[in-house]
Amino acid sequence: MRPIVLASRSSARGRLLAEAGIAFEAEPADLDERVLELPLLASGSAPDTIALRLAEEKALAVARRRSDALVIGCDQTLDLEGHRFNKAESREAAADQLRALRGKTHALHSAVVIVEDGAVTWSHVSTAKLTMRPFSEDFLADYLDRVGDSVLGSVGAYQLEGFGVQLFSAIDGDFFTILGLPMLPLAERLRATGNLRA
Repeated sequence: MRPIVLASRSSARGRLLAEAGIAFEAEPADLDERVLELPLLASGSAPDTIALRLAEEKALAVARRRSDALVIGCDQTLDLEGHRFNKAESREAAADQLRALRGKTHALHSAVVIVEDGAVTWSHVSTAKLTMRPFSEDFLADYLDRVGDSVLGSVGAYQLEGFGVQLFSAIDGDFFTILGLPMLPLAERLRATGNLRA
């Protein structure tokens, strides 16, 4: 069994692995994702393809430093009617993003890849569809006050595992995909390769 390295500083992803009993180390790739995605956007790549390619780049970057390890790379993109969102950089930007999502259904694409010996050996993309309810401006202000800077930590400016659940009226997809790490296919792959007990 190789050491497992998560190429991410995401506390949500780390918590999912830890709570599933998977021993791992966290070593972020520290890549400029906006630069990496420029050629993908220019070529018209779909949001799920962008998530997959960014997950690959993160895992490959860490694998260059950790050739002994099985490296897990992840990425997530949010698509609203063909418009892709990134993490908001301010409270005001988060508010604008939530207003754009309000009353509509968007898709979250969560990609996960495994790199071993410098090559991608497995990849998977899961998609969840989430519908935000038509919340009021008063609720939006209260929401932003309650969640504080954590609103800047997710691509949709919400954390479904907390107060952010009140933003939604319907969800089609699994919890792990929404949190950014499709755990069921990942665990199945780790069992198949002998890195988890079958």
